[in-house]
Amino acid sequence: MSSDINKKSVSAVKWAAMGTVLMFGLQLVTQVVLARLLGPENYGLFAMGLIVLTFSNFLADFGFSWGLVQNRTLSEEDVRFTVTWQALTGLAAMSLLFFMAPWIAAYFKEPRIAPVIAWMSLTCLLNALTAPGSSLLRRALDFRWLNIIQVISYIVGYLLVGLPLAYAGAGVWTLVCAWLGQASTALVLTYARTRFSLKPLLWYEGARRSTNVGVTVFVTNLCNWCLNNMDRVFLGRFLNAHAVGVYAVGYNLANTPNSLFLSALQPAFLATGAKLQDDLPRLRDTYLSVLATIWIIILPLFVLLAMTAPDLIGVLYGKVWQESGIVLSILALAMPAYITWGMSTPILWNTGGKHLESLLQLPLIVLAGAALVLWAGQGGAVVAMIAAGTLLARALVVGSVACLRLQVGPGDLAPLAARGLAMGLLAAAGSWGGAMLGSLGGSHPLPAFLGGALFGGLTLLLAVLAWPELLGARAVGMLARFSPPLPARVVSYLRARCGARDNLLDTRELHE
Repeated sequence: MSSDINKKSVSAVKWAAMGTVLMFGLQLVTQVVLARLLGPENYGLFAMGLIVLTFSNFLADFGFSWGLVQNRTLSEEDVRFTVTWQALTGLAAMSLLFFMAPWIAAYFKEPRIAPVIAWMSLTCLLNALTAPGSSLLRRALDFRWLNIIQVISYIVGYLLVGLPLAYAGAGVWTLVCAWLGQASTALVLTYARTRFSLKPLLWYEGARRSTNVGVTVFVTNLCNWCLNNMDRVFLGRFLNAHAVGVYAVGYNLANTPNSLFLSALQPAFLATGAKLQDDLPRLRDTYLSVLATIWIIILPLFVLLAMTAPDLIGVLYGKVWQESGIVLSILALAMPAYITWGMSTPILWNTGGKHLESLLQLPLIVLAGAALVLWAGQGGAVVAMIAAGTLLARALVVGSVACLRLQVGPGDLAPLAARGLAMGLLAAAGSWGGAMLGSLGGSHPLPAFLGGALFGGLTLLLAVLAWPELLGARAVGMLARFSPPLPARVVSYLRARCGARDNLLDTRELHE
């Protein structure tokens, strides 16, 4: 049993990593092309509609489908009940959003988004019906097919539908049609893979188990939606579509690798943890290894992104988007905190504290809302600082409680934090020096960006090869298991210098 969980967990993480890399490449290319073709104003109009859509989508999902992942045992009645109520709540959310579109447009003082919201309401039903199949795949740790579905649906929506419409001058409707195309394709492919029962079931003897999980997920998602979207809600209210578009590009570029990482790995960690609820020492060991990966390996990469952000925006998007550079720099520095929060919440759910996630974050909603009311009108950079501070506070609050529940103390975290800080400072120093040298070549942002990225990356590589102790045993062990294949000599060298061990599984299982 334990061996089977280990093998499936490693396979899930590897497929998640491959899917993340592929999706990041696809999204980066399409976002750049579409942003250049559409401009900040069209992007801002869509971003306003998307804020409301994400709210309606979590109303449509309600949380019933998460019971399919969390419940220790699963019956056909569980699936039928979930599908029935997902369809009903999806239909209700779609209708509500459709009829409220004019009032929402009035709030943003932008009448052009009313028809955009009305059409995008269709995805509430589409996503609600997709959720049960996705949860069944997560329960089975079948992240191979989850990633295949994600990639294919994105290609259909954005490459086959979106790009031709953008070249034809469809404006904001380019993004609306692309979103609908992606959601429709995901539903068809997910159902084709899982073939869950469509026979309605409104209630049964074990329904309360699913509704309890659903209510908890609903409240938690409501809190998370507020914290994740309040920045653009207030920015759209106090400024205009252009400002929202500029902010959205910086936010999306910072959040894309982060959201892909979380959407792939958080469910894998949640599903695996659900099977290890009675083995807290292994869950604790797993959590520490995850934190080591985030703080020591992922954090310096986001530091590189933050240091090169203004030049990167100039290279990819052009001068018209230059204001997005400072937004990207600020938010990129906060993304490791976001990932830390996201990988800490499964600990609460798998140790009997699923209600804590929403309770812990309620005070943060009040504080963030007050700050945005006071200062959102000052512009995107100020809003980005408030959003970054909120992400850091969430990571500290939720992460601290997760550590308490697993008996992880300061002595366990201090070495990881110190290594992460050292790696981040090395990335910043190397990137700054490289950017300074690159800027001597002229005013074009490309030499400065290449210099910052190359020198920053080279500084990290040389430092790790010279002092592998910077990574530590946990980070090296995670790299050896889950990263793309590394030369055997490099792996052996790092392991020997760090005393790395496999924290989660036996080495023989890795090679099977």
